[in-house]
Amino acid sequence: MLNNKQIERVLETIGEMFPDAHCELNHSNPFELVIAVSLSAQCTDALVNKVTKKLFEKYKKPEDYIAVPLEELQNDIRSIGLYRNKAKNIRKLCEMLLENYDGKVPREREELMKLPGVGRKTANVVMSVAFGIPAIAVDTHVERVSKRLGICRWKDSVLEVEKTLMKKVPEEKWGQTHHRLIFFGRYHCKAQKPQCEICPLLDLCREGKKRMKRSS
Repeated sequence: MLNNKQIERVLETIGEMFPDAHCELNHSNPFELVIAVSLSAQCTDALVNKVTKKLFEKYKKPEDYIAVPLEELQNDIRSIGLYRNKAKNIRKLCEMLLENYDGKVPREREELMKLPGVGRKTANVVMSVAFGIPAIAVDTHVERVSKRLGICRWKDSVLEVEKTLMKKVPEEKWGQTHHRLIFFGRYHCKAQKPQCEICPLLDLCREGKKRMKRSS
């Protein structure tokens, strides 16, 4: 496991590699972000952005999603995985926003997690990106990178990874760190072919050292 000084170096290095890391889901308000993140489960951001380009032109507010037949909404997001289930969740989410929140997206994690299709990760993304509330959302990239580098333990649950990162990273850097870890995992420390041989963190990375040994 890395000590605090090593973790600091990891975060600084990743920050230098990806200084402009940001949320890659296109949106122009908290409501669009909730929809986009709901659609992004088991799906790439690039595909979601392709679908939401037309979707957000057609549906502007919760009422719009409820006004059309379910089949029409399903058809509009058909190219996305699990589209039937996601369409149902989006409809229910919109109904709940209108019934309980005056059509507005709540800012609190507990309230966000009451919405259909919104888990803790999605809630953290919305809090951080839409409202600027410090949060670390642990997706597959964040979890993989944190475990490979030894910031967290291999056996840690997603929630344990989140709590460890919250403990080790200063609160004002949570949002920024979340995006940088995602970019590092998405574009450098990839699931299948991590770029260990050119990684500036190889000397700290237990997984990288193992991989380099195996390939030599």
